[in-house]
Amino acid sequence: MTTGKDMTTGRSHRSESAGLGLAAYRLATRALGPALPLLLALRMRRGKEDASRLTERCGIPSLDRPDGKLVWIHAASVGESLSVLPLIDRLIAANLHVLITTGTVTSAHLMGERLPEGAIHQFAALDHPDYAARFLDHWKPDLAVWVESEFWPNLIVATHERGIPLALINARITQRSFEGWQRFPRFIANLLDRFSLLLAQDEASARRLEGLGAHTVGIPGNLKHDAAPLTADEKELAALRAAIDARPIWIATNTHEGEEKAAADAHQALAASHPGLLTLIVPRHPARGTAIAAELKKRGFNVARRSLGEAISLATDIYLADTLGELGLFYRLADIAFIGGTLTNTGGHNPFEPARLHSALIAGPSDFNFSESYASFEKADALIRIEDASTLAKAVARLLDDATERTRRSDAAEIIASTSSGATDRTVSALRALLKTPATGGSDA
Repeated sequence: MTTGKDMTTGRSHRSESAGLGLAAYRLATRALGPALPLLLALRMRRGKEDASRLTERCGIPSLDRPDGKLVWIHAASVGESLSVLPLIDRLIAANLHVLITTGTVTSAHLMGERLPEGAIHQFAALDHPDYAARFLDHWKPDLAVWVESEFWPNLIVATHERGIPLALINARITQRSFEGWQRFPRFIANLLDRFSLLLAQDEASARRLEGLGAHTVGIPGNLKHDAAPLTADEKELAALRAAIDARPIWIATNTHEGEEKAAADAHQALAASHPGLLTLIVPRHPARGTAIAAELKKRGFNVARRSLGEAISLATDIYLADTLGELGLFYRLADIAFIGGTLTNTGGHNPFEPARLHSALIAGPSDFNFSESYASFEKADALIRIEDASTLAKAVARLLDDATERTRRSDAAEIIASTSSGATDRTVSALRALLKTPATGGSDA
């Protein structure tokens, strides 16, 4: 996709204004430098940083750079890092080394378990000029690949100034982020100019990138379509299945505040007509587990918490799966999945993960993070769309009561999720071509 915009008219004025904006940002982040160790210490106390690897956040490496060509991939968190695993496999197969950086403890844990030989993980450096310089001076990547929607100006500018080609892949620009960046049009346009390759995951994101000043945007497809099913510990799975036995069960996953109440209300409405009903709730942020459990118990529910090792008994109403990295386990227990973030203004979460594990899907109206994907599941009759929290119980009951419909919808969801989109192949080809060319475009700040 090409914008057809004039790439020279007004660029000098835009670059000058954007350069001033980037310079101001650089000064501001440098001025905040003394406070960053305090910020990291606070995050560490809250469990949001790994104390043994805290220096990585300051751009100080904990590993040596491997010899040979190195591709650096930056993925903000769990979803982004999991989506690029097939891509990493392909790059390693092409005799390239891969460094992946992420910003969360959970994603670091998952990468430690799932990265193939030839790939290494580091925590992303905070966006301070000195931290960015340390990071790049050590790793000297031959290609920098940013995933989805994070833009850290100091890292982007420093990478570009070193002549390292920059690629933005699987780009996802929501309407909300688009409107936010529109307040700083020259700033974001200048950052986008520094990317030699821009690949969007869907047409809507491509159009928004163009609206922010990008000149050529490819649409190879969504890498999340090509990801492998989430894994599960077989012993844990067998133990949980034995505890649940033949009880009717459904799951509310990746829930946000307010959605746990909706799930509990649904359970309460269905319990009398579905004896033995078990509801699984998997909060998006497990740290909320204590508060969620307290609220559920206050309402009279018998709650077992995964994080505390509490077992499921015949008396358990709700199993609160407040742990990290076990979604693949929980999706295998229930073939009815309500996807959280769709009853709040969050925009929904990845529908492919439950679909790959044969779940019939239920979702609310908020899906701007994956709007085209949700539409494809809905069109294939794999997803029931509910209007609000009050209609969740009706949708769950419909699937609990009709095994034929439940199987038909879960089969349809699995087919959509298991069909390769070709996005990984097309993205790999574009990145390999970019390794042979110098960085282009952009203006100095």
